[in-house]
Amino acid sequence: MRIATWNVNSVLARLPRLVDWLEQTAPDVVCLQETKVGPGAFPAEAVRPLGYQVAEHGEGRWNGVAVLSRVGLADVAAGMAGAPGFPDESTIEARTLAATCGPVRVRSVYVPNGRTPQDPHYAYKLRWLAALADAVAGDAAAAVPFAVLGDFNVAPADDDVWDPAVFAESTHVTPAERAALAGLRAAGLTDVVPTIAKGPHPYTYWDYRAGAFHKGMGMRIDLVYANQAFATAVSGAYVDREARKGKGPSDHAPVVVDLDL
Repeated sequence: MRIATWNVNSVLARLPRLVDWLEQTAPDVVCLQETKVGPGAFPAEAVRPLGYQVAEHGEGRWNGVAVLSRVGLADVAAGMAGAPGFPDESTIEARTLAATCGPVRVRSVYVPNGRTPQDPHYAYKLRWLAALADAVAGDAAAAVPFAVLGDFNVAPADDDVWDPAVFAESTHVTPAERAALAGLRAAGLTDVVPTIAKGPHPYTYWDYRAGAFHKGMGMRIDLVYANQAFATAVSGAYVDREARKGKGPSDHAPVVVDLDL
């Protein structure tokens, strides 16, 4: 079984590339982030001929997540209990969606960026990650293979950024953010990609500016955090750098994980 995650940075802007990638890579389940379409506006008709059902949770110009599956789609849950709002508690953003796809359960997540450590968005990010740890605890402990996949906007370690010194005063690498990831691991999840992906630096994101991709100035912030049943079934994983090349790509590359189920 093949499962993937990809921050597409606008599904409408990236639709031809997405369809081509689905045809070539043939994942059974795909978690998408930053779809940037409103409720009911996901272009499901474009992927339906490839056998995919679509569950989507969108809000318009910003955010948005989706799950595409060709092995069934059940128990879909948009959002999560205890999710904080921004800029106030009355505004809950479209940042997570869970679904059962055949023998696995997945949760697509688009974690808040945080902007700067001094910004209110940073405190919101930490609250959001804490709520996520609570929301996944049950699935993490279950016997059903389960994974949280998506754009976490946190690099787990210094090895996951091209130059730690560049990010020393920035978000994505602060002790508090990394402690939040540790909270997910404490809930029973494992970061499955580093132990099995090929290559010393499986970066997943490169800024559009200054030729960052071609210069290797990347970060690993798109992660797959899995429970024991999922992690022990992983037979391979890779970052699809080819999908980051060419004209009009997303600034993220897909992460692909193969399972022996």
